[in-house]
Amino acid sequence: MEEKFVPGRLVCSTAGRDRGKFYLIFNVLNPNMVQVVNGEERKICAPKKKNIKHLKPYPQLAIEIVEKKNAGEKITDLEIKKALEKLLAEAQVQG
Repeated sequence: MEEKFVPGRLVCSTAGRDRGKFYLIFNVLNPNMVQVVNGEERKICAPKKKNIKHLKPYPQLAIEIVEKKNAGEKITDLEIKKALEKLLAEAQVQG
């Protein structure tokens, strides 16, 4: 599995009805499939399953989400949404 598709990574959908939308990877199901969330349309209780071929990874990583997930703590949709907004702001500055 490529290391660029890890939980907490900022990704953009490149195919499907959600083309152009940004997500955070929530779970890695297998080497080709991940679950993505954004805290709005795709909440933690119903993550979207995506093939990694249809995702563009960005270098930004939501460290606070990764740490909470690794510690087994509960993550809320609001935390996902805030982390996504923060990463998108960073991507705009660097991009």
